[in-house]
Amino acid sequence: MPGLFRQSIALLRGLLITGRYLFRPPVTILYPEVKTRVAPRFKGRHWLTLYADGVERCVGCELCVIVCPSQAIYVRAAENTPERQISKGERHADQFQINMLRCIFCGFCEEACPTGSIVLGQDYELAGYSRASLIYTKPMLTEPYPGASGRDPGREV
Repeated sequence: MPGLFRQSIALLRGLLITGRYLFRPPVTILYPEVKTRVAPRFKGRHWLTLYADGVERCVGCELCVIVCPSQAIYVRAAENTPERQISKGERHADQFQINMLRCIFCGFCEEACPTGSIVLGQDYELAGYSRASLIYTKPMLTEPYPGASGRDPGREV
């Protein structure tokens, strides 16, 4: 008899929990049509930013490569020439790659960058169909116009 009483109490408690959530609106997000807002300090997709005049911020110092704990960044620097000034420093990043399969989105690269070139944005849709599509190259990372990544192009570090 005590076992039947305990089972009845457990059944009633379960029905109360079910009844509590029965008339609430469902928590369903219509994902790809409706995007969820992320926290302001969320670290998502990487961007290589530009100055307001369109010159690249990256000077090819490779500090981001040094601080990256997962070794996801590859930079090959090249010298700027007076005829071809790509960045405001002596060097620029001739090749810049980030392997998104290795990146842990820690933000150390963003903190180490002396010119504020690399920025982690708010984009979280980073899926790809192949391994090669998840290795972001410099043309993929460079913002299309100054300020496109959400960073103020006039802001100095």
